Amino acid sequence: MLKPSAARLCDAYDAALLDLDGVLYLGPDPVPYAAEAVTTARAAGMRTAFVTNNASRRPAAVAEHLTELGIPAEREDVVTSGQAAVRWLQARLDTGVRVLVLGSAGLAEEVEAGGFTPVRQADGAAAVVQGLEPRTAWTDLAEAAIAIEAGALWVAGNTDATYPSPRGLLPGNGALVQALVHTTGKRPVVVGKPEPELHRASVERVRAQHPLVVGDRLDTDVLGANRAGTDSLLVLTGVTRREELLTAAPELRPTYLSSDLRGLVTTHPAVVVDGAAASCGQARAWFDAGQVRGSDDSDDALRARCALAWSVTS
Repeated sequence: MLKPSAARLCDAYDAALLDLDGVLYLGPDPVPYAAEAVTTARAAGMRTAFVTNNASRRPAAVAEHLTELGIPAEREDVVTSGQAAVRWLQARLDTGVRVLVLGSAGLAEEVEAGGFTPVRQADGAAAVVQGLEPRTAWTDLAEAAIAIEAGALWVAGNTDATYPSPRGLLPGNGALVQALVHTTGKRPVVVGKPEPELHRASVERVRAQHPLVVGDRLDTDVLGANRAGTDSLLVLTGVTRREELLTAAPELRPTYLSSDLRGLVTTHPAVVVDGAAASCGQARAWFDAGQVRGSDDSDDALRARCALAWSVTS
């Protein structure tokens, strides 16, 4: 069941762990209302960490992009799956060993900064680190497959099947991970959401006591928050669609939901389920020929629809 909040979420929680792609920006473009919401939340005293499964850019580059979009950020505010991957390797490999980078130049820089020798060919590679790079070619995948089959450690920033863009959903890092799974019969260690490594690092970064995860994906942001016992706000500016929410399994259900990031700086009314109907504020939801209908297209109507649908599938 969705939780109510009589206080604005930015007042009810001490920190927001904000996803980036699909929440604050889509490629180079800002998501509407995102900058204004972050500014308002910060003014209320909420601390912010920018947490991304995307390992293609180093934190300084991400912070620069955010600042250009009207969200002032420093590199210390950014937590990436590339950083998490390098930390995982540092706990297992000697300094200076060769690490095959299946990803961007930014990921290769992160690997080098972590004390390893980034390479693009399989010969002598002790590990493979994989992150999203749109220009990845068959030859790159082939080198990674050879290294993995030879026994190299394999760590992936994430297994997101899709990647949001201004033109729609595109293949994500998980699509390329699956190509190597099919080829090698092996699976990588995943350090990004919904696995706990990135969440722990984010909480530590902002010294959060009562954090709120904010994201656009059920299978990473929300699932990771639920596994960590942390409340979440799902926004509908990225991957997740309204109708998808209605059939979400219990472990994929957010604490709060909103069309966009303005939900971070507003209150959230209670949802009341009464048999075959539900209400949220002035909005209503009901069953009609096996479908859950809503009185309008508002967020409150969607909350009522979700609560009603979930009440019979929990």
